[in-house]
Amino acid sequence: MRRALLFIVSLTTALVPAYSAVKPLTDAQALGLVKVVDDRQRNSGDFKSSAFLKETERGKTPRVYEAVVYRQDLENKFMILFLKPKEEAGKGYLKLDKNLWMYDPATGKWDRRTEREKIAGTNSRRSDFDESRLAEEYDVKYDGSDKLGKFDAHKVVLTVKKGIDVAYPKITMWIDAENSNILKRDEYALSGKLLRTTFYPKWAKQYSQSKKGDVWVPQEMRIFDKLEVGNSTVILIKQVDLNSLPSNIFTKAWLESKSR
Repeated sequence: MRRALLFIVSLTTALVPAYSAVKPLTDAQALGLVKVVDDRQRNSGDFKSSAFLKETERGKTPRVYEAVVYRQDLENKFMILFLKPKEEAGKGYLKLDKNLWMYDPATGKWDRRTEREKIAGTNSRRSDFDESRLAEEYDVKYDGSDKLGKFDAHKVVLTVKKGIDVAYPKITMWIDAENSNILKRDEYALSGKLLRTTFYPKWAKQYSQSKKGDVWVPQEMRIFDKLEVGNSTVILIKQVDLNSLPSNIFTKAWLESKSR
């Protein structure tokens, strides 16, 4: 916890502007860098992990959630099943093709959701847990080199491509120039209003047998609500398993069976 806070402070509390010695990129090179970001997080096989969320709203007692995340990257399938707290247990989200569905065990009904859906009422979105597809979903422009605390970074601006449904139509992203991990994301509404700022203080890599290479996982994400100042969400990703999953997991029937 202390290490994560120090990381965020190092990115946000520099008293004077710092000069970055990073060599600037062309827009084409920036697009290539974003493709690297995508590829580092992508597994050519399946993905399973535990997710722990802490939702803090100003004036309220923080809420803690536990869930299991399932992915099948080649087929672009995604599911998250909530285990705790008791009132959320059995609730789930399932992405099939381009559709995101939410299942509520209290009613036994499925509802189609947009990518702007707040997952289980937190300030997280489906894209916080799923495979990174930034280069496929956004046009990329280079916005210069930057210095975030002690980190040299490339700053890129992403604008959603026509016809693509995403949570945020515009993103400004700072990418570590040394290791190509995301350091920070500012996410905007179509109007240009800043909605969220997310910091990535901790990444880990894990070898994937199906990919024959490493998969990088954002083990910790700290999301700050820019509309409701003082509200925040912390996401911890743990127990990552890159082995094959049963094919019947990514079905409505399977998720429904977990709430019976």
